[in-house]
Amino acid sequence: MTNASSGSNTHPDTDGEDALKEQEFQPWSAEQAQAWRQSQSAQSVWRVLAVQLLVAVFGASAFGLWFQSGMLWLSWFYGAMTVIIPGALFARGLTSPVASLNAMSAAMSFAAWQGVKWIFAVLFLVLAPRLVPELSWPALLAGLIVTMKVYWLALVWGKPRSAQKPSTPL
Repeated sequence: MTNASSGSNTHPDTDGEDALKEQEFQPWSAEQAQAWRQSQSAQSVWRVLAVQLLVAVFGASAFGLWFQSGMLWLSWFYGAMTVIIPGALFARGLTSPVASLNAMSAAMSFAAWQGVKWIFAVLFLVLAPRLVPELSWPALLAGLIVTMKVYWLALVWGKPRSAQKPSTPL
């Protein structure tokens, strides 16, 4: 509905909401933004990859020992490497100086290295039957999936425990 008396296309209800939103928003000063950045924990992608590698080794070892099969160990570990090696290439590409020149180069770098990661992951899967004798696809897929999902644990483990309580209750 339009306001017929003024010829305006604005709604009377939204004018009050906009004023309220504008009143609530207050930009931070440079000092406040810097303090917020310092209070946030920086997660290293290399730490996540290291945790994935540890889980790959322990998972493959547990799987291989449980079924007493070296081929199952190798299949699990190969599946894990299908995640870790392309992830490491992706991380290396994103941490290069070219990727942080400006927003456009960062976006293009992200897209390009994501494509490289996908190509290598698919290539690993296509080459698996040739590279792993007596390949077990269920073990390979289990290693791939477990390793892929482990980054959540790495992110949770990496958070520092702060002595301060959160300012807003949940």
